[in-house]
Amino acid sequence: MPSVEIPLEKWTGQVHQVTLGAGGRKTVTVGGENTLPYLHFDGTIPNKTAVAIEIQDIAPADWSPTLLKAWGDVVNDPATWAKKAVEYGAEAILLNLKSAHPDEGNTGIAEAKAVTDKILSAVDVPLIVIGTGVADKDNEILPAVSEAARGQRIAIGNCEEKNYRTVVAVCIADGHIAIPSSPVDLNLAKQLNILLTDAGLPIDAILMDPTTGALGYGLEYTYSVMERLRMAGLGGDKLTAMPIINNVGEDAWKQKEAKVAQGLPESWGDMETRGIIWEEQTAISLMQAGSNLVVLRHPQSVAKVGAAITKLMG
Repeated sequence: MPSVEIPLEKWTGQVHQVTLGAGGRKTVTVGGENTLPYLHFDGTIPNKTAVAIEIQDIAPADWSPTLLKAWGDVVNDPATWAKKAVEYGAEAILLNLKSAHPDEGNTGIAEAKAVTDKILSAVDVPLIVIGTGVADKDNEILPAVSEAARGQRIAIGNCEEKNYRTVVAVCIADGHIAIPSSPVDLNLAKQLNILLTDAGLPIDAILMDPTTGALGYGLEYTYSVMERLRMAGLGGDKLTAMPIINNVGEDAWKQKEAKVAQGLPESWGDMETRGIIWEEQTAISLMQAGSNLVVLRHPQSVAKVGAAITKLMG
């Protein structure tokens, strides 16, 4: 029989590699691929998608009962929570400074610095710290976080047009990674990357957050924008070739299908199982679109997504 030549897609570009963690801390490297997600026959994928677990600096008041049941009393102490997250397989910890939001506790510099110190002392995996999303407040607390973690190469976000100068300055000064966040738009994502690099931040110190729309709430739109970002980067556009981080847990567990027990068809199954699947499927879908680091909330989701990554990398 005549042989059949399998057509292969060759790209001119490559996703930049970014390494989180330093100063004796464990490291996690993401990016580096020169092909679309998990198409090993088309190119090389040197680093697998990494999995982080989100914790907060105060016990969550708005999380699903499913999540609170899974974590138990550890949510009352961020350091203990971080240790338990590592036991469950977290390769990195995302610390959400929830208490600093003006509508929550409006805590300040001292509290942000103290909780960062506690997490860094409690675990040896890389740390990601996310502020309040209020530019003025983040400009106040994120420099303190950066100073507390100097030399540890943490990732700091979210970096937006209103506060990118502050985030870039502290990342350069203290050796950290910035997380630019844009509202599900390729051009805005690229423009923010341009602002960061023009301000002097190295390309290998950027993790791009295109904003996550969960299953049932904009997943397809997020997916398509991420695909376009990834194809542009592989096509040679270095300013769209940054590794992508997705805060999956935050968005997946907002949806009523993931957290409501009453008023839904019986065929939808029990709330706990449904919520875990909702988070898992959101993560796996976005991994197929190019996500290099997914942030999850439920321990079972971490196990399921980790197993999927192992199979996809095999």
